[in-house]
Amino acid sequence: MMLSDDKISHTTHTLLKGLLDNKLITLKADDSELRREIKRTIVSELKVGEDMHEVVTKKLLSFSRKLTEGSPEWDVLYRKFYEEEAAKRGRS
Repeated sequence: MMLSDDKISHTTHTLLKGLLDNKLITLKADDSELRREIKRTIVSELKVGEDMHEVVTKKLLSFSRKLTEGSPEWDVLYRKFYEEEAAKRGRS
């Protein structure tokens, strides 16, 4: 599920504030560049998740025996295929 631009921006600001408040990072310049990079990374990761969801869903819909989306069988196979897709992409 893709997040709105506002939610991603809010998450970015919250993450950066947490890093700074807990002294996990020290900024040597303006924080806008770091915020842009955090936001870019979040968007990129969400896109990968959406791509993996699409691959797995297509795989499940291609079965000769039709599965009902949301059924226990669908959920088990979805989880299995999603983990396999994540491993293929080096994200397990």
